[in-house]
Amino acid sequence: MYLTNLKLNNFKTYAELDVDFCSNINCLVGNNGVGKTNLLDAIYYLSFCKSFFNPIDSQNIRQGADFFAVHGTYRFEQESVVVSCIEKRGQVKQMRWNKKPYKTFGEHIGKVPLVIISPQDQNIIMGGSEVRRRFVDGVISQTDKGYLEHLLQYQRALDQRNKLLKQFYEDRQWDESSIAIWDEQLVRHGQVLYDGRKAFLKEFLPLFSEYFSWITNSSEEAVLTYESKSEIPLAQQLMESRQNDKYALYTTVGPHKDDLEMAIGNLSIKKFGSQGQQKTFVLALKLAQFEYIYQRCGQKPILLLDDIFDKLDMLRVKQLVHLVGTDRFGQVFLTDTQPGRVENIFAEIPQVDHKIFEVTAGMLTLMENVEVDHV
Repeated sequence: MYLTNLKLNNFKTYAELDVDFCSNINCLVGNNGVGKTNLLDAIYYLSFCKSFFNPIDSQNIRQGADFFAVHGTYRFEQESVVVSCIEKRGQVKQMRWNKKPYKTFGEHIGKVPLVIISPQDQNIIMGGSEVRRRFVDGVISQTDKGYLEHLLQYQRALDQRNKLLKQFYEDRQWDESSIAIWDEQLVRHGQVLYDGRKAFLKEFLPLFSEYFSWITNSSEEAVLTYESKSEIPLAQQLMESRQNDKYALYTTVGPHKDDLEMAIGNLSIKKFGSQGQQKTFVLALKLAQFEYIYQRCGQKPILLLDDIFDKLDMLRVKQLVHLVGTDRFGQVFLTDTQPGRVENIFAEIPQVDHKIFEVTAGMLTLMENVEVDHV
């Protein structure tokens, strides 16, 4: 599966764009602020029904316009499919598969698998536990629609329970039976999340270790540990925490409080890891994410590499580009600020099929000076 053509209308900095891509590596080069990352975000929209960089859809509409439209033509083994995302001011966003609208966005998740590596990934290490849970849940949800549905139902029940706790505080009353209704929902869906995350890490850890060893030449040992109170039944946890929840005004226990402990050797990478170790750790996580999704769904995810040249030294960059250019990976999009740098890398690996586009404001031009499209 790969993206053969992308059409944009009024998406961020692009008034109009129509561009064809190759099935292997596509490089987007140009100065900062010209729209390289915006183009990657358009591709991300077609997989996840939302932006990777800005969660407010209306803010991704080009200034002065009333809508944006992103259309991607994908080649699968047996057919070509057009996936569309359309956002109009004041209306509900639409996702379409061959012009047929989805009833829910969840129906689309996993149909066009994708992995993105960007500078924001540093938050997986440095951010709060919710960022690491989002990473785990996002990977599983691309390969298990049942898990995604339980995740959404759990979040709805959690929101309702927290709303009820605040209402009890404001009304100066407490209703055990009302809380019990939502506890039942949290237990039902929460157990699936516990079990799913544990099963995921059992499969994911060997893949992560393999990539970490490849990047570091086996010089360090990386550790991933799932931190959870799942050994205690969730129903018991919720019952025992009711008094705490009553005063905290939110639900203090459950899978929404779980975390991933990340370490190199015996030392927390968040507290003691160098910047280089953290970059290496995150890169191994994301490459393992690619491998996990591929093994589970049988399709190679599209891989977006945003600004990787600022994340790695040139030796590692060359190794990475060479790796993702092999049959082990599928279609790749990468961005860089220096055209000569990617040209030099591909000069060393001429057997890798690739296209290099120069990106300027509203225009993509092939480096062979063939104009692809303009506004």
